[in-house]
Amino acid sequence: MPGVCAIVAYRPKPGKGDEVLALVRSRVPNLRREGLVTDRQPVIMRSRDGTIIEVSEWKSHEAIDAAHKNPNVLAMWNKFFAVCDCVPLKTLAETQEMFAGFEPIED
Repeated sequence: MPGVCAIVAYRPKPGKGDEVLALVRSRVPNLRREGLVTDRQPVIMRSRDGTIIEVSEWKSHEAIDAAHKNPNVLAMWNKFFAVCDCVPLKTLAETQEMFAGFEPIED
């Protein structure tokens, strides 16, 4: 069964950019421990306005559903919500361009 690639844009609240980046870097390893994502390495990028974009792969739609019931995942998401807002990709200026380009963030 194929996985599900997801793209998420995390817009840090004022002064919280470093905290958001640390959470994003820990997100896939945490989900991997719960058996919810594949071994594919995530791609992490930054938009011109400071929004952090992550591309990762869930194991399946069922894994996504299971995440919404997993207490460890819910606790992780609460940390995210304290320091950022998830925003639609279309709100990023780069997505209005034919070939959207973002600053790569290295591990």
